[in-house]
This record gives sequence, structure tokens and C-alpha cells, in this order.
Amino acid sequence: MKTYSAKPGDIVSKWFITDADGVILGRLASKIAMILMGKNKPIYSTHLDTGDNVIVINAKKIKVTGKKLEKKIYYRHTGYIGGLKEKTLAELLEQKPTEVIYHAVRLMLPKTRMGRQMLKKLHVYAESSHPHKAQQPENLDLK
Repeated sequence: MKTYSAKPGDIVSKWFITDADGVILGRLASKIAMILMGKNKPIYSTHLDTGDNVIVINAKKIKVTGKKLEKKIYYRHTGYIGGLKEKTLAELLEQKPTEVIYHAVRLMLPKTRMGRQMLKKLHVYAESSHPHKAQQPENLDLK
């Protein structure tokens, strides 16, 4: 029996929608990363992007455990001397709630060109409305 290797013509991409209301951040991000990579499909191949598109709604209602809201810090650098900026998770959830999920999923994907291509298939929205109704996304229960 020969080993099956997926070809670019065999890949069928679907759209999934999930609600982040009350879901723990890390558990949500790891499941989304698996779907974006295509590891939930039997035709998964490391050299091809076999993943699906994922829409996440209600990003501002995400849940974290422990004291992460006050103690988890996100760093960024402006590029200038002394330009290290930091924000806590609570501040980032208040200002840009979509960035929290986006950042968590990004760190769980491969750090390659294909990983950046996979990340483009993630669509995160702070509220429950989204512009992807025409794609007829399937519900994905991650609770």
C-alpha cells in the first residue's frame, strides 16, 4: 500500500464560525490553530496549506484563568531607542480585543511563509456581526 500525498487540486477549503463568548483563550487558540493548519483533516500534508478559514466572533468576551488579566503583559518595540511599549491583557482587551486572539493563534502556527499564509485565513471580530455571510460558514463548537 502506498502512502497518500495530497496535491494542491485535492484541497477543499471550508469556512467555520465560532463564538468566543466565555471560552478560555488558550484552548480556543490551540483548536483554531489546528484547523488553520489542516491537522483535523485526513489529507493533512506538511508541505501544503490544507487548512480551513475560521471566523471568530465576540472576541471581547473571551475568558482567562487566574490573574492573567493583570499579570500577562504584551510587549512591542517602536524601533527607536527606549521604545519598548507594554500593555496588560486587560488594557489590550479593552482597546483591541481582536489582537488578543490573533496574537495567541499566531504564536501557535509555524513561523514560516506558510504559517503567515495560514494566518490570513483567520478572521476575528469583537462583536457578533461579521461580513462573511455569503461564505455560509458552518458552526464550530469549541466550548
